[in-house]
Amino acid sequence: MTVENHHKINTSKLDEILASYEYKKSNLIAILQKVQEVYRYLPEDAMIYIGTKIEGLSPATVFGVATFYAQFSLEPKGKFEIKVCDGTACHVRGSMPVLNAIKNKLELKDGSMTTEDGLFSLETVSCLGACGLAPVVVINDKVYPQMTSDAISIVLDTLLKEGR
Repeated sequence: MTVENHHKINTSKLDEILASYEYKKSNLIAILQKVQEVYRYLPEDAMIYIGTKIEGLSPATVFGVATFYAQFSLEPKGKFEIKVCDGTACHVRGSMPVLNAIKNKLELKDGSMTTEDGLFSLETVSCLGACGLAPVVVINDKVYPQMTSDAISIVLDTLLKEGR
């Protein structure tokens, strides 16, 4: 999926997901997780659709749940989701130069956090729970400990070759 066509939703795919969770309001979080797995974020049209298809829900309720939980994203995420820890231990040990090296390497400008090709998305997080390994970067659930600007550049080169 490219960023250009990110707004098109497949209602039959959504119906399949909703049916697998029996269209139950109590399964909303699991439904949203599954939708995000498919689209790599929660498209607005998908949330509206879900809000109209589940009895006792409204699109506003679906948006409320999606914006309440940090695990959900309303913006498209890249194929490779990069999380840079900026907690105290990571910050003190140099997470900001690593973050800046990532931004420069991926040519992320003007506050954009996803590359134009949709391959990478970048975010800072306040703690990844690996303070002894600081500074830490996590890419798609793989932990990269004691990162430096040079080391992250090598990691990104490898992912660039793999991703394209």
